[in-house]
Amino acid sequence: MFSIIKKGIFIGTLGISTLFFAQTVKVHSHNDYEQKAPFWYALGSGANSIEADVFLVNNQLYVSHEDKDIQKGKTFESLYLEPLNKALELNMIHQESLHILIDIKTDAKTTLAVIVKSIQKYPKIVTQNKVVFVISGNQPKPEEYSSYPEFIMFDYQKLDNLTPGQWKKVALLSLNFKQYSVWNGKGGLMEDDLPKVIEVIKKAKSFGKPFRFWAIPDGKTSWEFFAHNGVDFINTDHPKECVEYINNLKSRTFTNTVFSEVYQPKFSYLKKNVPVKNVILLIGDGNGLSQISSSVLANKGQLTLTQLKTIGLIKTTATDNFTTDSAAGATAFATGKKTKNRFIGVDSGGKLIPNITEILSKKGFSTGIITTDEIVGATPSAFYAHQKDRGMETEIAQDLTQSKLTFFAAGGKSKVSGLSNFEIANNAEEVGKSNADNLAFYLSENGVPHVLKGRGNLLAETVDNSLKFLKSKKKPFFMMVEGAQIDSGGHSNNVGTIVTEGIDFDRAITKAIQFADRNPGTLVVITADHETGGFSIPHGDMKTNTIEGDFTTDDHSATLIPVFSYGSGSENFAGVYENNEIFHKILKALKLN
Repeated sequence: MFSIIKKGIFIGTLGISTLFFAQTVKVHSHNDYEQKAPFWYALGSGANSIEADVFLVNNQLYVSHEDKDIQKGKTFESLYLEPLNKALELNMIHQESLHILIDIKTDAKTTLAVIVKSIQKYPKIVTQNKVVFVISGNQPKPEEYSSYPEFIMFDYQKLDNLTPGQWKKVALLSLNFKQYSVWNGKGGLMEDDLPKVIEVIKKAKSFGKPFRFWAIPDGKTSWEFFAHNGVDFINTDHPKECVEYINNLKSRTFTNTVFSEVYQPKFSYLKKNVPVKNVILLIGDGNGLSQISSSVLANKGQLTLTQLKTIGLIKTTATDNFTTDSAAGATAFATGKKTKNRFIGVDSGGKLIPNITEILSKKGFSTGIITTDEIVGATPSAFYAHQKDRGMETEIAQDLTQSKLTFFAAGGKSKVSGLSNFEIANNAEEVGKSNADNLAFYLSENGVPHVLKGRGNLLAETVDNSLKFLKSKKKPFFMMVEGAQIDSGGHSNNVGTIVTEGIDFDRAITKAIQFADRNPGTLVVITADHETGGFSIPHGDMKTNTIEGDFTTDDHSATLIPVFSYGSGSENFAGVYENNEIFHKILKALKLN
């Protein structure tokens, strides 16, 4: 189930067969009586098994971890049977089945006899078919199992075989994990322990009963390991967190089938002193370092992006907020001034600021925009529009008709009218062959489909052909390319969207780097406006191109954002600086600042 990378480390193989376990694994609330609200907290969390350690003292069943900690009033009846009966009356047990695991700490037979009598006081508990009492700890011999009522089952703690009749009374097979490994749940099992653990799980499951380890490390890494290796019940002191993790594990795990062919840049510009003529600014919306990492790892460990050598970091705060949105972030790139969230091409006071396409068009440059968003989206509009709110789509679309753009390609055709000064291309190939003065190519009527929804290689093909179109003008040019839907994956907490949109963005980056190699004097800058989702990558498998992601938010975060650069002038983009410095560094590279 797992691939050993080196001694002491594993990476989980999250393929189809192992995902089955993630779908069926259940959570066992270990030492449940130590929770602030015993029984109710585990039940509300969705745990399928709840544990109570029981001592028989003076014919009374007490719940406690040790006999010295027994407290008056904390009885098995008050903490578990009465709440269980109430939950059944109120139809509050939504689990398909619920184990009450009773770990007997005193004499097996006498204690179990009192347990049976206590349960029989509650007819609703006895007659329903949702709850099973599973006896663990001290218990009768297997040959005595059948003498107990139907509602009493057993937690068998050996790998010895039983008779068919005895197996019928076994609800669970449990083993002490520490007998097989001293793993603390961090990193991975040691190389020597891993096969032993896998083998004992296989052996235990061969009996056809649900399997549980007890005394396991208790955290997300261990939960992931046990879930993907056939353990049916996961022991935890954190039932709510564990249930949430297990229930979301499948949706947070993605196996990639979309790839970017990695291009090896020539770096010939390092040996030449060619002035910068053309600038290609690529913005991966929401594309933080973890998003980039997920695409790298799902693309067999490399991207064209990761071949680049000059890397910087930008700080992204807006003037009115700790975290920026795309409008303020793109405005900082396009105008050189930080502004408020939602503002497009205006400063914090709402005053219009010239953007880079307007400035460069006056200097004889051709200018272009490509995005997988609608053309009136926040990032593209910051490069041609001036409005006090990104939601003012009608006004933004009107600004487009007055813009100085030479070319744009985007979705959102239905949002634009009166674009009489632009010829319309019907496909990417027409863009590359066009000799129009001003050209537009609509990728869609409304929103542009995700890669996972069939967009194909449209972004890279559009970038390739738009560069041919702009080059044919025989003028220097500036083009902004946005991979917009990495951000969508972050907002929706969708790992597959993040991975595939990031890889698709790299295919566009490849076209830009190849163009720079063929056309000396081209500067390529690659960055993001912000990170989205508080995304992290706890587990995965490079052999199967599989990523497990996790999220802290469905909004933006303020983490620093990488800046990669290539070509003449790229040295200006190293270091750590504010996002609005991108604008000034581009103009400096063009010797216009």
